[in-house]
Amino acid sequence: MEEKVKPYKDSSEGKKRQVEQMFDTISENYDGMNRVISLGSDISWRKKVIKLVTAKKPKTILDIATGTGDLAIQFAEATENVEIIGLDLSEGMLSVARKKVSGKPISEKIKFIQGDSEALPFEDNTFDAITVSFGIRNFENLEKGLAEILRVLRKDGIFVILETSVPTKFPFKQGYHFYAKNVLPLIGRLFSKDKVAYQYLSESASVFPFGQELNNILRKIGFMNVDNKPQTFGVATIYTATK
Repeated sequence: MEEKVKPYKDSSEGKKRQVEQMFDTISENYDGMNRVISLGSDISWRKKVIKLVTAKKPKTILDIATGTGDLAIQFAEATENVEIIGLDLSEGMLSVARKKVSGKPISEKIKFIQGDSEALPFEDNTFDAITVSFGIRNFENLEKGLAEILRVLRKDGIFVILETSVPTKFPFKQGYHFYAKNVLPLIGRLFSKDKVAYQYLSESASVFPFGQELNNILRKIGFMNVDNKPQTFGVATIYTATK
């Protein structure tokens, strides 16, 4: 079972509201911090996600926890005749995303909306492809969010998750724990105005179900053809599933 980790331990607000507040606060420097924290590897991971999705030639794509819109924008650049919606809890992150596409031709393909992954504002069987990149561990109720994703995904549609995971082999496991416990929070304290945000991102990654455990949750919800592929010694994992 997923352990509940919240950004602000001294706050009585629920995880969902805390996550929204945290990402509103760090939105302006989020992209740069991601490059530093992942040592640039997140770029190649996202390219693999794009390849998996575009191979299915989707006409409609939903990118949940779209953040500052990187993945949604890359989908727009890589596909023709496609409608893309980027959804996120944080209006602060979405404002950065909208600035990125403002005045560009791809803005006609993309719509960024504020919304809750656990109560998606779409009808059943709406999207050919749905993605969540580094956001699924922020769901307040993981199974409820996954059930909503299954609901709005069309039959034979593809669902792709890109999420951090924990290496299981020596010496990568030991190196990961040292980096997550010591280096990542230090980077956050040095460069972010929210001193606890990157501590939360580290802690939430360390306890979130990954590999076969997450595969089994996806199957329990009703997804088919579930598979996972660890990336860069296991520090991230790409999951694929269909409806």
